[in-house]
Amino acid sequence: MTPADAPTVFVIDDDAAVRASIQGLLKSVGLRSESFGTAQEFLRSKRPDGPSCLVLDVRLPGINGLDFQRELAEKGFRIPIIFITGHGDIPMTVKAMKSGAMEFLTKPFRDQDLLDAIHQALDRDRVTRQQQSELAELRKSYGALTAREREVMVLVVSGMLNKQIASELGTSEITVKIHRGHVMRKMQAESLAELVRMAAKLELPLGKK
Repeated sequence: MTPADAPTVFVIDDDAAVRASIQGLLKSVGLRSESFGTAQEFLRSKRPDGPSCLVLDVRLPGINGLDFQRELAEKGFRIPIIFITGHGDIPMTVKAMKSGAMEFLTKPFRDQDLLDAIHQALDRDRVTRQQQSELAELRKSYGALTAREREVMVLVVSGMLNKQIASELGTSEITVKIHRGHVMRKMQAESLAELVRMAAKLELPLGKK
């Protein structure tokens, strides 16, 4: 069994020999991989939910790699992409990199260059997944706040004092202190600065509501 957090390198190339060569290289350094002859096969596959990256040939049957890169982005499928091609040119490279590609390698490329790009891509995906996981936890905590606690949180991170918040909400300062305590506990924030950072990650509106 492969651990859920084990990385996977996906390879899409219509040349079976290229796919086999890359998979052999990846196996030699202990990396798990899956290969596909077309972009459609990749989309139909059930993919492991761990860190991953995509080694993508530019010239594919049905859709070229650059168009597929755009299609994945439009579908919200965020995966680091390393392009490989036997027919690269500067405009193509620039377009791919501007669209977020990790690397653009022209065949024949050195094995180490591909491995370096793959390790960098997997590291980026790990960081992205960790950030997404932390944001999901933040949203869960924020979702546990009552409507009034959310109001208090927005005003607190805007820099207002308890007395000012009480006046803004038409309640007592003691009540604001109680709500503020609930907010800090539910959000698991140990300081005002930490709560402000959480609000920024949640993209909460700052200032009076």
